[in-house]
Amino acid sequence: MTAPVIVWFRRDLRLSDQPALAAAVASGAPIIPVYILDDDTPKHRKMGAASRWWLHHSLTALDADLQKLGSKLLLRTGKSDAVLEALAAETNASAIHCIRHYEPWWRNAEKAVASRLHKDTALICHDGNYLLPAGSVTTGSGGQYKIYTPFMRALWQHMPPPVPHPAPTKIAAPDNWPDSDSLSAWNLLPTRPNWSGAMDEMWTPGEAGAKNRLSAFVDKAKFYDEKRNLPSVEGSSFLSAHLHFGEISPAACWHATMDQGGSVDVFLKELVWRDYAQNVIVQMPEYGAKNAREAFDIFPWRDLSDPAVQADFVAWTKGRTGYPIVDAGMRQLWATGWMHNRVRMIAASFLIKHLLIDWREGEKWFWDTLVDADYGSNSVNWQWTAGTGVDSNMFVRIMAPLSQSEKFDAARYIREWVPELAALQEPYIHDPDEYGARPKDYPRKIIGHKAARERALNAHAVVKG
Repeated sequence: MTAPVIVWFRRDLRLSDQPALAAAVASGAPIIPVYILDDDTPKHRKMGAASRWWLHHSLTALDADLQKLGSKLLLRTGKSDAVLEALAAETNASAIHCIRHYEPWWRNAEKAVASRLHKDTALICHDGNYLLPAGSVTTGSGGQYKIYTPFMRALWQHMPPPVPHPAPTKIAAPDNWPDSDSLSAWNLLPTRPNWSGAMDEMWTPGEAGAKNRLSAFVDKAKFYDEKRNLPSVEGSSFLSAHLHFGEISPAACWHATMDQGGSVDVFLKELVWRDYAQNVIVQMPEYGAKNAREAFDIFPWRDLSDPAVQADFVAWTKGRTGYPIVDAGMRQLWATGWMHNRVRMIAASFLIKHLLIDWREGEKWFWDTLVDADYGSNSVNWQWTAGTGVDSNMFVRIMAPLSQSEKFDAARYIREWVPELAALQEPYIHDPDEYGARPKDYPRKIIGHKAARERALNAHAVVKG
């Protein structure tokens, strides 16, 4: 009997353009697909609540897709290296195929798995979740890029990526299936209370859902630059969570859109930014916890243990700051697990510069509430906004939420997510306090923009010395 091979799924929950699965199929051996719910390896970086909701549905979809091809998804719980060592021994597997991941805990896990396996079982890591492997795009002297623009220019020379491979038409099954956990027993879905109603309506996790999102976006890709910053318009691709969970490959997204013309290159550069974020965390694994610019280590953030500061933070999380566009974004996030990209920048900047709360507190909140929470992208984007990153916006460029709301025509977006303001017309809806139009059930501004700006600049003076 031919020894089986294991395919270790993580953030690569698809059958198309899945190089680990393709290599396993090409081997001709029976295949055991497995997903391991591993909260021990990432520790405090285990998936947040919104990501767990998505994971439940994505695994359900992947199992259904596998069953159509004569296979199924095995579920196990525990530390990845121990689980895979035991599963390989139990099944006499000759190899474990996986797609390489770049989060520091997954890099450590891959090393641990390789060291624990019996000499007759090989761990074979493939590239395939990014346009190019992290670290493979180097400077003329062989070094690593830290700044986005030269990184983008260098990577662009290697594009387009290879044409995506189709899904296999059949997957050989083992004679005997190992025992599997029940997905429902993992309790990934919220129950009391069930806060996922709007998420259920908005999202279809899984490979089919990803392909449908891409198809719906293709014709819009040429207008990406002019529409992506308008919260009231569906100009985004809505692919971020699908890409994070690997339900579709970036190569598939690139090839589907690259000939659309217009401003499609702006969208393609978003895919490059995703690669850039991985490039950063490979060089600086603690990017989600440490300022890249050490000068900010002495920045006088307000103390979250102070009740007044905690109250400000809670108001931000609940969308009760008195700044309509910030509040709309935070409520959209809570309801749907997603926030419009322009509004993410506005909301993040508000926390950091108007409230002077450490960017890491915001990053933690996004980690728990975003369905597309991604270590590389999250940490790089938050440090970019805070001015603390290796490649970042200047701290002193303080985003003005009220003028941003008007500039990007956010009125309809605000009406949708802040119903207390739904009756207000423009320009009152952008700044109801200023126009004396604030309804009684909507909060006053938590701090005035001018006062916040002055406080932020005074705090930054400490860093400047």
